[in-house]
Amino acid sequence: MGPAAGLAALLAALLAALALRAGDPAGAAARGDTFSALTSVARALGPERRLLTLLRRYLRGEEARLRDLTRFYDKVLSLHEDSATPVSNPLLAFTLIKRLQSDWRNVVHSLEASENIRALKDGYEKVEQDLPAFEDLEGAARALMRLQDVYMLNVKGLARGVFQRVAGSAVTDLYSPRRLFSLTADDCFQVGKVAYDMGDYYHAIPWLEEAVSLFRGSYGDWKTEDEASLEDALDHLAFAYFQAGNVSCALSLSREFLLYSPDNKRMARNVLKYEKLLAESPNQVVAEAVIQRPNVPHLQTRDTYEGLCQTLGSQPTHYQIPSLYCSYETNSSPYLLLQPVRKEVIHLEPYVVLYHDFVNDVEAQKIRGLAEPWLQRSVVASGEKQLPVEYRISKSAWLKDTVDPLLVTLDHRIGALTGLDVQPPYAEYLQVVNYGIGGHYEPHFDHATSPTSPLYRMKSGNRIATFMIYLSSVEAGGATAFIYANFSVPVVKNAALFWWNLHRSGEGDGDTLHAGCPVLVGDKWVANKWIHEYGQEFRRPCSSRPED
Repeated sequence: MGPAAGLAALLAALLAALALRAGDPAGAAARGDTFSALTSVARALGPERRLLTLLRRYLRGEEARLRDLTRFYDKVLSLHEDSATPVSNPLLAFTLIKRLQSDWRNVVHSLEASENIRALKDGYEKVEQDLPAFEDLEGAARALMRLQDVYMLNVKGLARGVFQRVAGSAVTDLYSPRRLFSLTADDCFQVGKVAYDMGDYYHAIPWLEEAVSLFRGSYGDWKTEDEASLEDALDHLAFAYFQAGNVSCALSLSREFLLYSPDNKRMARNVLKYEKLLAESPNQVVAEAVIQRPNVPHLQTRDTYEGLCQTLGSQPTHYQIPSLYCSYETNSSPYLLLQPVRKEVIHLEPYVVLYHDFVNDVEAQKIRGLAEPWLQRSVVASGEKQLPVEYRISKSAWLKDTVDPLLVTLDHRIGALTGLDVQPPYAEYLQVVNYGIGGHYEPHFDHATSPTSPLYRMKSGNRIATFMIYLSSVEAGGATAFIYANFSVPVVKNAALFWWNLHRSGEGDGDTLHAGCPVLVGDKWVANKWIHEYGQEFRRPCSSRPED
């Protein structure tokens, strides 16, 4: 075995140890991870279609049963309404006795109703293992809160199906859906309750307030599918306000609760407690505590990051900078001579370029299709382990170039355009990523920032460059934001974004700190090719100058 083959074998083994290769597709659809990739969410439509079929069958059975009950009711009612119906008629007298002794018992204890509901329940139990888990509901609720925060969305507007950023008195439409889809009171309650259970009253209060408002408007109109009620929403909202320091609101809501449930002793005790607190501190009546947004200790650049995401990738002054330009790029490669790639220089320091139409629709779709069966929850390195985290919501798969000839073609194209060696062990396998509901990846570096990083075990140096291909478009959100460089790039379908992670000295470029902004609306797919230092010594020569 030659040195190159040995390095390739070592790389393959290390990728396996680092969970950087495709897993077992049977385990790729683990329950509790549905929310983390939109393709998994789309697959959940299948079980719901099966449930709809079961419910339709149940309804047809119930409709037939109710028609028969209506027939029986009409028959008996007609006998009572006919004043000329004498019980002296032995036939009528017999049927009366029979009805009361037998017919009514059969009607009341009919097994048809229980058989219909049993069939529905049995069908549900067969589908149940394919349904999203409670962790998915929590993940989806947290996604709505994340979108609410990052894009400054109004909760009341979201509940109506409107995506509006509200900053003071300024209201901006971020996305206008073709069809408005509003949330129910129970929907809003569930989002608020997820925040409430985490002790996050900053998010819990506006969602629970909207739930209370909607429940009030439909009070008495109970829906079979609802888990919560007005009383539940008032109960949670009152305590959330109390925990947030607003005792007067907690008291008002608790009193309202008792109007609907006057025998609730726990709530009666809460009212007495709140009244006592306000009597001891009268200024609490008018003083409302300012609820602070939960702190995120690991995200020190939150304001800059969210500000860049809110631009949705727009660059209003981009074309005022003369040093930025567009061109047809061949990189002096015969491979690109007859079909150069449209190149757009986005930024100079760090050097970031966008290659338009790097792949076509057919290629993008094929790459997504190759990756989909192998998608697993994306992880980040935490010491020796690889863990799923809240600040990275997506699923990913790793594709070797032996999977399909298209991946070999893609490697040749990337190598020709960048002038770098993109074959293992000098580059990693292609990573394909599908983002989930509100999917994002908070600010991070692609290159290793610690000498103990697992990347160095691959014996091919640090990640010198990133080549990221947008395999889909999105309706809104999902931009790539460069935090310290203070710019963002929108999702451009079939385009590829390239940047250097390291200076020529081998030191990491701090200005490449970047993030995948939350996807507001749409299904975002990207493919990443990470190229390493070793093998590039003559392709990108070193320099001792730190600015190079």
